[in-house]
Amino acid sequence: MSSAQNIIISGGFDDIRSKDLRFLDQASRLGALTVLLWNDQAIEKFTGKPPQFPLAERNYVLNAIRYVARVVPIDNGNATPDLDSLPEIPGLRPDVWVDIEASANAKRKKFCRNKDVLYRVFKDEDVAGFPEPSSGAGILPASSKSGEHGSADLPAGQVVQPNVPTHKKVVATGCFDWIHSGHVRFFEEASAYGELYIIVGHDQNIRLLKGKGHPFFPQEERRYAVSSIKYVKQALISTGDGWLDADPEIRRLKPDIYVVNEDGDKGGKREYCRKLGIEYLVLKRAPARGLPKRSSTDLRGF
Repeated sequence: MSSAQNIIISGGFDDIRSKDLRFLDQASRLGALTVLLWNDQAIEKFTGKPPQFPLAERNYVLNAIRYVARVVPIDNGNATPDLDSLPEIPGLRPDVWVDIEASANAKRKKFCRNKDVLYRVFKDEDVAGFPEPSSGAGILPASSKSGEHGSADLPAGQVVQPNVPTHKKVVATGCFDWIHSGHVRFFEEASAYGELYIIVGHDQNIRLLKGKGHPFFPQEERRYAVSSIKYVKQALISTGDGWLDADPEIRRLKPDIYVVNEDGDKGGKREYCRKLGIEYLVLKRAPARGLPKRSSTDLRGF
């Protein structure tokens, strides 16, 4: 199938997990992927309850996923949304509507047949596993400068790529157990200083540091989720132990900058960077403008 195909996914993407990322990943392999993002009313109609995350936050996260070429929020106003058809979008001619088994139905298939659109349904096994990012992943799109470092003054949901100094190599470490908009914002800000490498803590070490019940997701799944964010050049899994479990990977990568947020400024990292001659940078933990603060611990209760 030609990469010129316009691939459409329609959905709410209220709580984006690895299964959603795999769906987006596989769909993007068919061509340029546009996500038609449901408003709150549509989500409530489909699930029977209001969304957990506001439209602006869902839009912000989707725009940061490397598999997504375009996000179009669908505003039905006061009209009852029709979830079994695709709305008319100026300048967009759908070639393929991609769906999953859980939401596929005869009405959608009929709509596509009448509109001369291919209806493609992925089975569960089509989106299983956690492969390396698909073609084009790991390469940041063309830069668009917004201030010196990042896009702190942009409206929520609008993502502008950082003006990346490619000669710099930046590393960040952590558990990244429940990827959310706060993580995306951190990656966005950190990537403004250079090509960003994320080292995800391995399962045994996370249990050692955080206790029983951690991590919530296994290391390969966490690595895949982090890799799916387009601000990240590459995600690795640590092989060391303790607060400096990423030491083997850091010594191999030889980064110029080690970035942490205020919560991560501990465990001897500052002294470690001084010893190795690595610039140590602490970023304030703040959400993108207009979005709520998020933490993986709080989201466990969602």
